[in-house]
Amino acid sequence: MGEIKVGTASWTDRTLLESGWYPATADTPEKRLAWYARRFPIVEVDATYYAPPAERTARLWVARTPAHFTFNIKAFSLLTGHPTRVGALYKDLRPETDKRHLYPDDLPRQAYEEVWTRFLSALDPLVAAGRLGALLFQFPPWFTLRRDNKQYLLEVAARCRPLRPAVEFRHASWFAGDNQQETLDFLRGHDLPYVCVDMPQGHRSSVPPVLAATADLAMVRFHGHSDRWTSRDIHEKFGYRYRDRELRQWAPRLRELADSAAQTHVLFNNCLRDYAQRNGEYLQGLLGDG
Repeated sequence: MGEIKVGTASWTDRTLLESGWYPATADTPEKRLAWYARRFPIVEVDATYYAPPAERTARLWVARTPAHFTFNIKAFSLLTGHPTRVGALYKDLRPETDKRHLYPDDLPRQAYEEVWTRFLSALDPLVAAGRLGALLFQFPPWFTLRRDNKQYLLEVAARCRPLRPAVEFRHASWFAGDNQQETLDFLRGHDLPYVCVDMPQGHRSSVPPVLAATADLAMVRFHGHSDRWTSRDIHEKFGYRYRDRELRQWAPRLRELADSAAQTHVLFNNCLRDYAQRNGEYLQGLLGDG
């Protein structure tokens, strides 16, 4: 069985800081990350989806964590075709516009290329220190199974190489009927890690909990089962704490998945208060006992 790393998709959420999970002595960003890194071997940085990271920040992450620690980085929204706030762009690349949000086609080609270059180069300190795990490319619900979208996945892989992008879908067309095998075969054929998800079902963005490894890295993200999945409030959307029995059912499935990959990343994205951290700690114990 390959190595399984369990972590969460946040260590700085306001409600987490209020929950009491951190001790009173962990009262600075540096101390909180160090505390987190003593309890988990991996973290997913989601803030990079909302605004691209600075290289200085990546250097600080390296300095505040041990040598074995891993950072997964969520791709900037513009690079996955999500609406992106004008103010989130690098100042010198912001177009003159009355729009509040932009898409890739709203930028001059040279500016779009520069976003890619700066986003990836900012991660150099993580790469140099051996701390970068994967780049999470979570695509929007309108990114459906189409030839041009499959071509964009290949473009992402080429742009990121030798870094490792991992792909998460939010539209069921990728898994409807025979499409499931086509999707998995496509990802395997191009050595692209598939991000398995556990999430509410019955919505436009719902994807079934298909567990499969399509590369030497497997990844699972736990989004919870909130009945407020369509809420614009992220704490309502992801405010779900897994019951112990649910995680006990997942543990053997994760071990089986890990048999098909050199490394498996398991991230809890149910980020309300300390739900993700408590669930992660419990699952680590289950997997360690196995």
